Amino acid sequence: MDKALYISMTGAKNNMMAQAAHSNNLANANTTGFRADFAQARSMGVYYGDGHPTRAYAMTENPATNFVPGPLIETGRDLDIAIEGEGLIAVQDRAGQEAYTRVGDLSVDANGILRTSTGLPIIGTGGPISIPPDQKIMISNDGIVSVQILGDGPEELAQVDQIKLVRPVWEDIEKGEDGLIRLKDGGIAPVDVNVTVAPGFVEGSNVNTIHEFTEVLSLSRQYEMQLKMMQTVEKNSESSSKLLSQS
Repeated sequence: MDKALYISMTGAKNNMMAQAAHSNNLANANTTGFRADFAQARSMGVYYGDGHPTRAYAMTENPATNFVPGPLIETGRDLDIAIEGEGLIAVQDRAGQEAYTRVGDLSVDANGILRTSTGLPIIGTGGPISIPPDQKIMISNDGIVSVQILGDGPEELAQVDQIKLVRPVWEDIEKGEDGLIRLKDGGIAPVDVNVTVAPGFVEGSNVNTIHEFTEVLSLSRQYEMQLKMMQTVEKNSESSSKLLSQS
């Protein structure tokens, strides 16, 4: 009976963990550039020394991230860009290291630094991109950032920098807890000149809301089943104790 209790206890715990993963996906269904996380469960043996496992427990894990591109949403805004097909935008994370994202709704802060909507600096050819005082900013398909300097005519555009665009192999990257994508070996991805962006668009989340909602409901039912199993084990234990006391 203690084995059944152990399985149902760990199952209930990991049902809650899986629910958290799917709920997070569901909560980010409208987040620009969000990549959904997968969640899976499996049984694991408990070993004490050599020999066969004495117990088995349930384990929920996040094996991978869904890197399928999301839908392109037209905004018409000059500072909005979306990766066309595969590829990533290089940004500087909170620790000052290079990381990657698909978030393309950009803005310029008070110091002239080009940033994502989450406040991360966009990396160019030599570090974070700095924009001089301007009347208009334009971003081309290859990521070149040009500005119309204050006082100049619309025909006089100055090239400021070029956004670093990369396309690493999906098997070599992973999404961190901060939502940013990095190489698994901690390296830096090289520039890929074949990656292009669509100006005036942003990429929506790739979350399938129907699937995520169904998974949350299914996990909720499984959690209830695990609790009923624990109650059954408790009743069986009480019955066994009564039988032993009568003998």
